[in-house]
Amino acid sequence: MVRHISILVTGKVQGVFFRATTKAKADELGIKGFVRNQPDGRVYIEAEGDPVVLSAFEFWCTTGPTRARIEHLDVIGGDLKFYSDFSIQ
Repeated sequence: MVRHISILVTGKVQGVFFRATTKAKADELGIKGFVRNQPDGRVYIEAEGDPVVLSAFEFWCTTGPTRARIEHLDVIGGDLKFYSDFSIQ
C-alpha cells in the first residue's frame, strides 16, 4: 500500500540545506516525490511511500537538518501522483 502526503514546513528552513538533506532522507527511505522552497520562506514537500516509512519521514521533518529550526508542520493526505523518484525543485 502506498500513500501520498503533502508537508508544509514553517520555520528557519531556507539557507540551511533543508532541501538537500530532505532528498537524502527520502532516498534513504525509498520515498518518491519532491521538495521545493516557497516564496514565503517555507518549504513544501510531496511524498509517496509506505505509510510506516512516511511516518518516519514526517517525524524527521519535525527536526530536519542541524541548522534548521522547525516551528510548524502541516501534513495533508492526498491522491497518489506516482512519482518515479524524489527530486529537488
